[in-house]
Amino acid sequence: MAIILITGGARSGKSKRAEMRTRTFPGQPVYVATAEALDAEMEARIAKHRARRGADWIEREVPLDLVPALIATDGGGARLVDCLTLWLSNLMHVERDWEHEVNALAAALPRLESPVVLVTNEVGLGIVPDNELARRYRDAAGIMNQVIAAASNEVEFVVAGLPMKLK
Repeated sequence: MAIILITGGARSGKSKRAEMRTRTFPGQPVYVATAEALDAEMEARIAKHRARRGADWIEREVPLDLVPALIATDGGGARLVDCLTLWLSNLMHVERDWEHEVNALAAALPRLESPVVLVTNEVGLGIVPDNELARRYRDAAGIMNQVIAAASNEVEFVVAGLPMKLK
């Protein structure tokens, strides 16, 4: 079973690349959205993503319980999880044990039957954040990305819309 991690910076083209990769697998694709439309700007972002994807995707909104959602949608088309860094932010916001959740995801991925394409942001290439919360988030994202990359069959880094194969 394919487990593909696609990472890159903001507006790098990683979601578009992940959509394309997900569509290469047979069956109706499933979009597992971790974002929540908590304000008008996020509503507009979500609408833009939906319009680009088209109506042929099954959509699941999953801000927290990612592993159960992947298990529940297994056995059909490929799943696209967009994105892990928003999921991490959601977990940290509600003070869930993000390390446990990330390790549970890494353990579950190889047991799934249908392909999974995961999108994540690379947040560690810039300057060190100036506050403790941002540094904790940056560090957690780096650890999460390492754990999920190790569990993945393929890893791509997208820059300026161009994918680079890392694994």
